[in-house]
Amino acid sequence: SYLFQEWKHDYIEKDELEKVNLQQQLSSLQLQMNPHFLFNSFNTLSSLISESPSQAEEFVEEMSSVYRYLLRDNEQNLTTLAAELDFISSYFLLLQTRHGKGLTLTMNVDKQLLHCQLPPLTLQLLVENAVKHNVVFAEQPLNISIETNAQNQLMVYNNLQRRKIRVASNGVGLSNILAKYEMLGQKTPTFQDGGQRFTVTLPLME
Repeated sequence: SYLFQEWKHDYIEKDELEKVNLQQQLSSLQLQMNPHFLFNSFNTLSSLISESPSQAEEFVEEMSSVYRYLLRDNEQNLTTLAAELDFISSYFLLLQTRHGKGLTLTMNVDKQLLHCQLPPLTLQLLVENAVKHNVVFAEQPLNISIETNAQNQLMVYNNLQRRKIRVASNGVGLSNILAKYEMLGQKTPTFQDGGQRFTVTLPLME
């Protein structure tokens, strides 16, 4: 009937509009990441140039690798766990150039889950968040672990050794991760502060 056709047309238009709005929101979150990450990278590089030119050169090489991933995969809503782990390995080398033995990273991930997906740069945000808010010294190392559990979830945790002086934050971080999962219609990641350890549990998507 005419009324049914009108209803169907309006429904399709509304559905398409919601999809466009969702994509715009995701794009907005992704655009947030570029200046955020760029700002932090150049701050670190600026310090290294004066402190250790040889380390600065190594940092630039790793930064190039990291940015290739950022430009390629951050245009997508999802990336594979395998790609994200490769990226975080390069990103960790950037951090280790700066912090040395004050920072460790261990990964224990079920290889059968490497095809699963998650929003790109999720791990980078979590690692950066841990470094930003905790003391990182060779005699008091910050230990970050990434592993999968029996429920096929990804767990990222670090020991808590909070900085005495509160670090300025631009608000991009955990809220960005929550927003991406919500917009993708996925289960919400969980954050747990156990006093001695901070744990983030991330759903993986097939």
